[in-house]
Amino acid sequence: MADTTTVFICGSALRGQPDHANLQAATFLRSAKTAPKYRMHSVKDGWHPGIYQAEAGGVAIPGELYEMTLAQYEHLKANEPPHMYPEAVELADGGSAIAFLYPKALIDEQGWPDISDHGGWANYKANAKAAG
Repeated sequence: MADTTTVFICGSALRGQPDHANLQAATFLRSAKTAPKYRMHSVKDGWHPGIYQAEAGGVAIPGELYEMTLAQYEHLKANEPPHMYPEAVELADGGSAIAFLYPKALIDEQGWPDISDHGGWANYKANAKAAG
């Protein structure tokens, strides 16, 4: 692994979200979106999002790109919820970054709601809070 890695964040570690401190002052690069190949679900009653690459019907997931040192990346990885795993995702601009995905089989097994069309995790959480 190089001295730094670029990580795509699209859930509870986004700026303004409760787990942002898990990034340990990583360098914010810019807002970004994935290529329209992914789906997002609300896992465990909104504890965190679960994204995966869809075989069909994918959307562009909004998020943020961060440059992380190896130590910051290892800290983030150690603090991700169970079952999440790092994998390269394709970005809308043709680039790629590491993101933490969630097994589609577990999402299907648990029947967690698909929130792909809610405009991203922060938007989903804000709307759920306003509605509840």
